[in-house]
Amino acid sequence: MTADDDRQAASAGPGVGPHPRPWPDDPRLDPDLLEHGDRRNVVDRYRYWRVEAIVADLDSRRNPLHVAIQNWEHDFNIGSIVRTANAFNVEGVHILGRRRWNRRGAMVTDRYLHVHHHESVAAFAGWLAERAIVPIGVDNLPGSVPLETARLPQRCCLVFGAEGPGLTDEVVAACQGLVAISQHGSTRSINAGAAAAIALYQWGLQWAPPGRDGAAGPGR
Repeated sequence: MTADDDRQAASAGPGVGPHPRPWPDDPRLDPDLLEHGDRRNVVDRYRYWRVEAIVADLDSRRNPLHVAIQNWEHDFNIGSIVRTANAFNVEGVHILGRRRWNRRGAMVTDRYLHVHHHESVAAFAGWLAERAIVPIGVDNLPGSVPLETARLPQRCCLVFGAEGPGLTDEVVAACQGLVAISQHGSTRSINAGAAAAIALYQWGLQWAPPGRDGAAGPGR
């Protein structure tokens, strides 16, 4: 991420303009954003904050949830899943396979996450095992249980396959459980980005504390 990317993200959407002087005396605030305004896609609490300060604050209250995505086909849904992972403030996002992934839908939210890359399923499974994180596959495969009735582990990693083929056999074998989103129409599956949002929300209903409204002003 370059300085030009920073400026583009800060001026790309709705937000706030330059901060009136005198500026708050707060080391978390970015002088460039105070000077030129902050149009980033962040909640009001983080207006004018430096990226590093936002990450530090998020780190202090991460949910004990991880998200993994198979990246075999440069799937455009990966960015959408990463953006959803940011919304739920997960501990980590894991990219399995190709290191380069389609960031378009993430809208730079990956900057506020800890993104890990694993070249192989074995390396990914070992990483989770060392930290006692339970991998749970999300796919409508034989043996899966309905997501809405499943009791998800608090410290788990929800694993999503590529759009179309879904989870590979190797990943399924590495998972300690499979869940599926119940459907009532004619389509065989739903979009991977939508599935991730539903699955993370279901985990949140079971384990996440009440959300913050993000309404605090700059410097608070």
